[in-house]
Amino acid sequence: MFSIVIWRCPRVSRSTVGCAEPLLQSASLYLYLLLSSLLIAHAQVFQSCNEATNCGPGLYCGNCLALGKTQPICTRGQAILPNSIINGLPFNKYTWLVTHNSFSIVDAPSLPGVQRLTFYNQEDTVTNQLRNGVRGLMLDMYDFEGDIWLCHSFRGQCYNFTAFQPAINTLREVEAFLRENPTEIVTIIIEDYVHTPKGLINLFTNAGLDKYWFPVSKMPKKGEDWPTVTEMVQENNRLVVFTSIASKEAEEGIAYQWKYLLENEAGDPGVKPGSCPSRKESKPLNSKSASLILMNYFPTYPVETEACKEHSTPLAQMVGTCYKAAGNVVPNFLAVNFYMRSDGGGVFDAVDRMNGQTCGCSTVTACQAGAPFGSCKNVTLPNVSPVTNTAGSTSPLSNTGGSFTGSVQFSKSASTIQSSNSFDLGAASSGNGVCQALGII
Repeated sequence: MFSIVIWRCPRVSRSTVGCAEPLLQSASLYLYLLLSSLLIAHAQVFQSCNEATNCGPGLYCGNCLALGKTQPICTRGQAILPNSIINGLPFNKYTWLVTHNSFSIVDAPSLPGVQRLTFYNQEDTVTNQLRNGVRGLMLDMYDFEGDIWLCHSFRGQCYNFTAFQPAINTLREVEAFLRENPTEIVTIIIEDYVHTPKGLINLFTNAGLDKYWFPVSKMPKKGEDWPTVTEMVQENNRLVVFTSIASKEAEEGIAYQWKYLLENEAGDPGVKPGSCPSRKESKPLNSKSASLILMNYFPTYPVETEACKEHSTPLAQMVGTCYKAAGNVVPNFLAVNFYMRSDGGGVFDAVDRMNGQTCGCSTVTACQAGAPFGSCKNVTLPNVSPVTNTAGSTSPLSNTGGSFTGSVQFSKSASTIQSSNSFDLGAASSGNGVCQALGII
């Protein structure tokens, strides 16, 4: 708040310059504050912010206390879809953001009269995840109460205290998104505990997703390229589904995950610095028999407040490690917990750099549609220098409930993050190739 004070001049000196000085000073103060507020309202990623409206489109205002960063900064909350810049490549030439246990959402209601006892992995609805650029969903499906449920459980059995909701509810969210966005492609990876005969294929049919189905017959069997994203959209084969049960490929027409996907270990082995071991069910990451690679990057026990730290430098380093383990091939899927939490760029910057390989640049934002491979724009990297930490300082956002509209939708427990932006999906220095992008050189 500020006020403009106008002095009343004596009758004899109303026209004097001295009397006008306070008026000029007040006007200058007003203009200064007005311009300052306009500049703050368009703050970019990594720049300081005080409230939700300070940050530009696609950003929210938050901090990362796990890294000791109490000063709130504008933080990325949305992905850039690589095919919005470089379109028409085979599906396996891009990297897509995936949410691990997409359904396991903080503050999701439990069954009536039951207290849920399980871990949580995400903070917003599946619809919002898709709106923010997530293009892969990892869903755990179980037989439960005569239906198929999403459940975060153990020993292959769903309990009332580990159950979330009937799977068809989430699948209907996916159907609505695909219907409303006719050029988008979504991948679903199912950890499958469903034993009901034809249970899964009937579930997808009842959710109205059969019309988007990418058939197993079109999937490359020997590591060849997939159809282009343009072809997948034209033929409306925009839903790619994998199951962890091999027999369902023949029985229900659902692709067996490890026949088409190479994958590193999930949980703590997948976040151990300098190591990217293949999952035991998967062929080695450097195998040429499959053309899709899933990179798991999340700890065994998810901790909301630690995710921003995990999604900083360690993530960039692990992308480089898995790139090498895969024989210098960039993973096609990056699966994470709490995908919006970071110290600024997070998983979104990582995916941008991974997608830089589509054009030979250090980041997809430097790519130019129609330009020769390796022709990169000069894109200024964000300046992180404004982020400072003063001993004893506190965030003006601390201990607030947070308020969110548009595509950003954190749970009420996300106490140090705010955003009021409504995001639109869309489109660092010039690139020096994939190795630099992945932190290898």
